[in-house]
Formats: sequence, structure tokens, C-alpha cells
Amino acid sequence: MRIVSTLLKLRNGYTPVLIGTTMVNIGDTAPAFTLKNTEKNDVSLADYSGQTVILAFYPGAFTGVCDKEMCAFQENLGKLNGANATVLGISVDSPWANAEFARKYNLEFALLSDIDRDVVKAYDASFVGLGGIEGYMSANRVVIVVDSNGVVQHRWVAENPGVEPDYDAVVAFASSL
Repeated sequence: MRIVSTLLKLRNGYTPVLIGTTMVNIGDTAPAFTLKNTEKNDVSLADYSGQTVILAFYPGAFTGVCDKEMCAFQENLGKLNGANATVLGISVDSPWANAEFARKYNLEFALLSDIDRDVVKAYDASFVGLGGIEGYMSANRVVIVVDSNGVVQHRWVAENPGVEPDYDAVVAFASSL
């Protein structure tokens, strides 16, 4: 990871957000992490060594755009699995909320709980002020593709949490690795 200058930026009228204290860039080794899944078991990025991994950070379960995003990844899961790629959804939601979210939408990939917000910070994927709640830090909508060697090959960051990624482009990119 390279260190970049610390900046304060207003994100579309929301709370000023501290951005850029660390930034994971294309070509960097993906920061290691271990988070709880919906069954409260530990899941580590290292568990997927040798596979392409799409880290899909999302602001929160049951928030409309996040529902669409996770369902879009589910719809593409067959293509991704066929290309030795998988999706890990990451939010600051509890394992219980993520479990209900996964159940409601029949999600067959892991949803991970970053309740301490360490991973969203490590990947510069945080958003402060979601829904106008002053000081509340969630994940922003960020998609990172990590190759089978643990190197970041793609990074997309939403201008604001209401913007969705180009799912076809993400699937095509991950499938090309």
C-alpha cells in the first residue's frame, strides 16, 4: 500500500469524510483480513488463495441499491464460479442482518460483517453520513477485484452510495484473469 496525503472532502453534501490516509491501488497486494460470515464463522481473504475474488463493499442490507447490487452479483455467480472467481460482500452490518439479507435474496456467496470498520478503512471504502446520519460510518459502494496471487487488479469506487457498478464489466474483467 502506498501512503497518500490526508484530505477532507464533502461527498455530495454529506458529512466531511477523511479520505486517502491509505489507499489500495491496482498492483498492490490486497490487505489481509478475517471477518465473520452470516454463521458467525471466520472467513479470511487467504481462504480464497488461488482464486479471483471480487470484494463488493456495500453500505447496508435492505437499502434498495444494495439489494440490487447483491442480486446482480448472485445472477452472475455461475459465470464467475466457472472462471474460478467468487464474490465476498462486505458491509458494516451484523452477521444477523447479513444472514437475513442473504436468506431473503437467496445469496449463495459469503456476506461478511466488518463491524469494527477495519476492512472498509484498510481498503479506503468508507462512507460517513449514510442516510443523513451525522458521524455514521458505513461502507461505500466499492468493487475491488483481487487476482489469484492476491494482487489488486481492478478498483471501482462509487461517487456516492446510490451509484451502481457496471456489473457486466466487472464480471468480464474478473473472468479474464
